[in-house]
Amino acid sequence: MASFSATRNRALLPSLFLLLALFTANLHISDAQIGVCYGMMGNNLPSKREVVDLYRANNIRRMRLYDPNQEALDALRNSGIELILGIPNDNLQNLAASRANADQWTQRFVFNYYPSVNIKYIAVGNEVNPVGGSSWAAQYVLPAIQNVYQSIRARGLHDQIKVSTAIDTTLIGTSFPPSQGSFRNDVRSYLDPIIGYLVYANAPLLANVYPYFAYKGNPRDISLPYALFTSPNVVVWDGSRGYQNLFDAMLDSIHAALDNTRIGFVRVVVSESGWPSDGDFGATYDNAKTYLDNLIRHVNSGTPIRPGPTETYIFAMFDENQKNPELEKHFGLFFPNKQKKYPFGFGGQRDWEIGVDGVEFNVTIPLKSDI
Repeated sequence: MASFSATRNRALLPSLFLLLALFTANLHISDAQIGVCYGMMGNNLPSKREVVDLYRANNIRRMRLYDPNQEALDALRNSGIELILGIPNDNLQNLAASRANADQWTQRFVFNYYPSVNIKYIAVGNEVNPVGGSSWAAQYVLPAIQNVYQSIRARGLHDQIKVSTAIDTTLIGTSFPPSQGSFRNDVRSYLDPIIGYLVYANAPLLANVYPYFAYKGNPRDISLPYALFTSPNVVVWDGSRGYQNLFDAMLDSIHAALDNTRIGFVRVVVSESGWPSDGDFGATYDNAKTYLDNLIRHVNSGTPIRPGPTETYIFAMFDENQKNPELEKHFGLFFPNKQKKYPFGFGGQRDWEIGVDGVEFNVTIPLKSDI
């Protein structure tokens, strides 16, 4: 979709269209990196159909669901939205118990919907910690992953639908400098077999990465500009690698922790990142707006250890009034009435002046992640 005017030399039009194709290809690549998590812990949220329509209206092409809500899955049919489909922690024991249980689950929530629902990943559990409050679930994560994977593989869909789990950064023992990142010794017996599976299945690790909580926990040593992507210069040097923002440093500590296990290469998908607009220290509208705006711009360039686009999901679509503590109510990109909380979005257009062999064209190109 482009409009142009030229005053001479129409023979140059093929060159212009080639340039436009290159611009459009690059913009679509950028757009493809961002998704938004759809949480439902609110008593005033729009219907599932309205939510899917809101994603589409704002060119948000990826979604994370935390449980297989069938009304949401029905609304997603033929939407083109790529999906992380979550399995809640309280379902893990059942899915770990037998392959038959996993077959029933995948039939009901995956095969009954795929491919009209574009399920890309299945997240088996969220932020399970073998030495934390969710330690009871740790023994079930890998068996549940394996049973679900075998169900997917039996249908020949294991290259299309990747089965993984989502971790948080409390499993990292050493995070500074990022290249020395390592997992805590007391979680290695839990994580290493999962990493081995991910290598075997060529599946990514899902990781929830929140510079907000790192900043909130240590504002003396972590500056706000470093956390918000607004530092004008490199803040941390790690050998020849320079870090200008905390997100890259945190994500690279996970990359390094994976690499330092020497089990094999595993890609990381950022399955949550966000900043609250109210409710606690550093949680302001302006900080949240700045962080989210810059995050969406930044993920296309990758990190010092892993250059290239980083698939990233923003938490969350809506403010959710049934979450606790208070700050958990204020992570939304949208208010429950479907109004944007922030002025940026995922659609728009920008005017470009493109010169081809001395001829200038005025071009209007819609941008899918123009913010």
